[in-house]
Amino acid sequence: MHDIREIRKNPEAFDAGLAMRGLAPMSPEILTIDEGRRAKITAAEAALADRNSASKEVGAAKARGDEAEFERLRQLVADKKTEIAALEEEAKTEDARLNDLLAGIPNLPHDDVPLGNDEEDNIEVRRWGTPREFDFAPKEHFDLAATQTGMDFETAAKLSGSRFVVMSGGVARAHRALAQFMIDTHTTENGLTEVNTPVLVRSRTMFGTGQLPKFAEDSYETTNGWWLIPTSEVTLTNIAADCIVDESYLPRRYAAHSLCFRSEAGSAGKDTSGMLRQHQFEKVEMVSVTRPEDSSNEHERMTKCAEGILERLGLPYRTVVLCTGDMGAGARKTYDIEVWLPGQNTYREISSCSVCGDYQARRMNARFRRAGEKKPEFVHTLNGSGLAVGRGLIAVLENGQQADGSVDLPEALHPWLGGKTRIGADGVLI
Repeated sequence: MHDIREIRKNPEAFDAGLAMRGLAPMSPEILTIDEGRRAKITAAEAALADRNSASKEVGAAKARGDEAEFERLRQLVADKKTEIAALEEEAKTEDARLNDLLAGIPNLPHDDVPLGNDEEDNIEVRRWGTPREFDFAPKEHFDLAATQTGMDFETAAKLSGSRFVVMSGGVARAHRALAQFMIDTHTTENGLTEVNTPVLVRSRTMFGTGQLPKFAEDSYETTNGWWLIPTSEVTLTNIAADCIVDESYLPRRYAAHSLCFRSEAGSAGKDTSGMLRQHQFEKVEMVSVTRPEDSSNEHERMTKCAEGILERLGLPYRTVVLCTGDMGAGARKTYDIEVWLPGQNTYREISSCSVCGDYQARRMNARFRRAGEKKPEFVHTLNGSGLAVGRGLIAVLENGQQADGSVDLPEALHPWLGGKTRIGADGVLI
């Protein structure tokens, strides 16, 4: 959500930010609505002053027996009451129109975000690890012998339709171990607080983080008006909604392992094989709530936390900064971390870490008060995957595959696997 006062103050800068996203200027339309709204409010206040003045004179006219003046003033009071109600209703309508418009406008990018149209214009900032050289042709995760019994797409389709999977045996255990490893690392080593939140939320909660109203088709709504969360960013960030906290309370750093649900609207025919793009998946999410001056450093810290998970697992990755045309609507700057998948012979996204400034905080009314100050300020919010569990499993399986179809699992996972180290070609953990 954007601050109308900042747009009034510097409409050129606002439009310049929109231009970075390839959008046309919007300040003229916004300011026209705003001026009309403020004019209605001013007129209502003037009418109220007239009514109050006339109300005081009514009694005096009655006392001196001036019936004509009494009737005129009484009618004026009644007319002003009607006028005030009409003006207030018009101002309310214009206010809603303004808020709806502002709610649908994406965040303004940081100045250092590269300009571009799509993922082809993203800029790589670093790489870690060297992709393994195989003495056989590496396969994709769903073609491995180790996954043939433990990754069942046909049964999932019978139960739920396409883009679901039933996991069992060693595959299911490895998936669970990954989630536990991720959440334990973030909470014991990275200073995040573990939180378990609902997966069903109200519309207002989805609005707070920017999923509504513009991206409703990307999520699932229940018949009674709840929404299934597309990520626990929604719930973790909204912990701060409608709160004013002391400066000393910040930063807050949260982590949650949760189910996530996405309709994948607009992705028909894309990544349909295997479990790369699912309607239901699990993710370990990180969320930070900070003071404005701390958010940029926190963004770098959060990204390092996500990268550290891949390094502990020995999975090669690269980190890219997204260009303005590929960045999510709520972000001011985003790093995507892409893990190496030898079965596809390419890097694929496994985490996005974004700083949102006060964009979400304004939608949620999340504020803090500095020591010695009376007026509260909006916090800054950040979110990042730490990591997507299913995609982590894909990377582990493909990078650890052996010629016989078995999979060697990363040493970092062994404590969460009861000391087991491999998934055999028969799908059994050994």
